[in-house]
Formats: sequence, C-alpha cells, structure tokens
Amino acid sequence: MSDLPALPVTFRPGRTRAVLLTAGAAIFVVITTVALLLEQLGPGERLSFVFTAALMFGVLFLLSRPKVVADEDGVTVVNIASRRHLEWAEILQVNLRPGDPWVFLNLSDGTSLPALGIQPGIAKQRAIADARALRALAEARAIQDPEGRQG
Repeated sequence: MSDLPALPVTFRPGRTRAVLLTAGAAIFVVITTVALLLEQLGPGERLSFVFTAALMFGVLFLLSRPKVVADEDGVTVVNIASRRHLEWAEILQVNLRPGDPWVFLNLSDGTSLPALGIQPGIAKQRAIADARALRALAEARAIQDPEGRQG
C-alpha cells in the first residue's frame, strides 16, 4: 500500500494548536503588561495578575497538547491530561463520523478511546484525511499481524 504514510507519523490539529498557543501567549503578555503598568497595584497584586496570566496560558497549553503518534510498535494517544500507548492489534476500528468532535478508536477490550489529536474543528478536510490515514495504517497492521503480538 503505497498511499500509507511513512512511520513514525504524528497527527495533531495544527491550526487549533497555533491558535491556542498564540492566544495563550498574547493573554499572558497583555495581562502581565497591565499588571506592570498599573501604578496603584502593590507587589502582591502584580504577582497575582502574573500568576493568573500564567494559569490561563497553562490551560491553553494543555488544550493544545493532543496528538496521535503512530510508529512501528503501535499508536500513542496523547489527550489533554492523559497518554496511552496501544499496540496495533488493540485497535479494531478508527471512527470519525459526521458530527463527532474527534476520532474514536474502538479497542479490542470493548472500550472506545477518544483521540483528540485528530479533530475536525478548524481544519475539517485535514482531520478527515488524517483519520483515513490512521484507519489505513491500523488495517494494514492488522493484516500483517492478524493474531496480534503476544508478550
């Protein structure tokens, strides 16, 4: 299958990430600048402004964290506050249905894992292409190793 992406490959919502990190940096700079320019603020108040700005940047940074990394060993799904590595044999199906906020991976243990690294928010066509590529990789790996790897 020549249309499969070369491994390792990382899927992430690039535009969404750029918007979140840019907004986070801008918010941090503006709030910190305001804190430094307001002469009536004491040191503790200025520090609380900077702390609040850093906290807001941190939240936006966490929201920009999701990605899906596919390599020879399997898939690593990094969501906002979690990371999970899956063997290729564990992934039964890759789903991105109309209206879904992100890709869902149906797993061999009967559960479904959201993969926030592929989301159609700002770049819908890119997300669809990424979901198709991940689905093709999962199907190709399942064919290559139909019994799954036993450790």
